[in-house]
Amino acid sequence: MHKTPLILALALLPRALGAAPDPALAKRGEYLVTVMGCADCHTPLKMGPQGPEPDRSRWLSGHPADAAMPPAPKLGPGPWGWVGAADMTSFSGPWGVSFSANLTSDPETGIGAWSEQTFITAIRSGKHQGKGRDILPPMPWQTVRQATDADLKAVFAYLQSTRPIRNAVPDVIPPITP
Repeated sequence: MHKTPLILALALLPRALGAAPDPALAKRGEYLVTVMGCADCHTPLKMGPQGPEPDRSRWLSGHPADAAMPPAPKLGPGPWGWVGAADMTSFSGPWGVSFSANLTSDPETGIGAWSEQTFITAIRSGKHQGKGRDILPPMPWQTVRQATDADLKAVFAYLQSTRPIRNAVPDVIPPITP
């Protein structure tokens, strides 16, 4: 009898049953998410007593679905090549308009239904879900892809441990061609 299907089924069972990620691995991932600055763009800013601060109620949930954005300002020739919204979750440049993704464990609007391999492939390839559209600026996937497999697995474990926040981020707006 070939044991590979049984081993694979047993390996996937904890995820299928909704088992929580390993706490030590998730803690390492939380540290990495912090030092890599993931929340800088994936958590909307709000005005606080000391100025702009991360909105902890929307931690890592990406661009707020309820934040209707006006058309991006047109940039003329010169050194300015892109602009970002004040909440740091939407950006416009030659690539069009990109919105920071929902990284929470929500299975419908975040990455809660992603597998660890899908996450790693997305980061390594620069493709959404590892096979879709390009991951657009300002996401520094070219730098993040340099992380070790162990570090990316830890980041994924942390993201899977986050509070799921239902927030359907808008689709990319392609660049306007003359």
